[in-house]
Amino acid sequence: MNKFIISTSSFDVDNNPPIQHLLKKGMRITANSYGRKLTEDEVIALLGKDTVGMIAGIEPLTERVFASASSLKVISRCGSGLDSVDLAAAERHGITVLNTPEAPAQAVAELTLALILTISRKICETDRLVRAGQWPRTQGRLLAAQRVGIVGLGRVGGRVARLCQAFGAEVVAHDSYVQRSPEGVELVPLKKLLAEADIVTLHLTYDRDTHHLVNKEALAQMKRGAVVINTARGGLIDEAALAEALKSGQLSAAALDVFEQEPYQGPLVECENAILTSHVGSLARESRYRMEVEAAENLLRGLTEAGVIENG
Repeated sequence: MNKFIISTSSFDVDNNPPIQHLLKKGMRITANSYGRKLTEDEVIALLGKDTVGMIAGIEPLTERVFASASSLKVISRCGSGLDSVDLAAAERHGITVLNTPEAPAQAVAELTLALILTISRKICETDRLVRAGQWPRTQGRLLAAQRVGIVGLGRVGGRVARLCQAFGAEVVAHDSYVQRSPEGVELVPLKKLLAEADIVTLHLTYDRDTHHLVNKEALAQMKRGAVVINTARGGLIDEAALAEALKSGQLSAAALDVFEQEPYQGPLVECENAILTSHVGSLARESRYRMEVEAAENLLRGLTEAGVIENG
């Protein structure tokens, strides 16, 4: 039982010192060969009965997975979110679950800002027209003139607030767990934020309570012509309702980096006023390296504490 799994669709093993340390300790690696998010059955097959540790992506880690992986001791999530992990089931099976919440935060925040600016200045639309032989004088909008509504003021949301403030934007926020907001950020009820923000950007965790937080009713409450950004979790938005809001003009644009089912093939692909990216929020070189190293450090520490490998 000296095997661990790397289930993320990409991972730089060669330039990761903790991984190399694990290999020197006699550990073996089995990797995700699909190049995408794994299904529950694929995770079960990959883990088998002899895997003691796992560097995890966003695949479903369920009671069924844990019941099958009888030797599993440590899950080290390469990323911040733990909504794909049944934490109660992991505890019942004696599995330690760790994550890397700080490492991807700046990268996700910067992608969020990039999407906001791309929409504000209509960069994608202008690019398409120039490539088609036109020379459009496209008029966008200043971020400095917008009211940005941030839902979730955690590690990413707080960074997005500061970045938008640096551009001169007015920032309001909603977060049920925050009592004091950053300087210059007004905390408001969600209903008020939706009704008054020009740009609504989501940075909260996904769970049963936040499933489809942005649904048909919420979209109807927004200012006509508002913009929605989601770089957090796909399940926060009812994607079919979002597509309808984009087609009807209730929203002027949206940008999503995350989806309920990935790879995404739903109705938003038909919306030219939607920017769709392939869950690349953390994929800035510097952040990705830090995230992978921290995930490996967590795995090494977890396996050492579990007595699977010797300290030192």
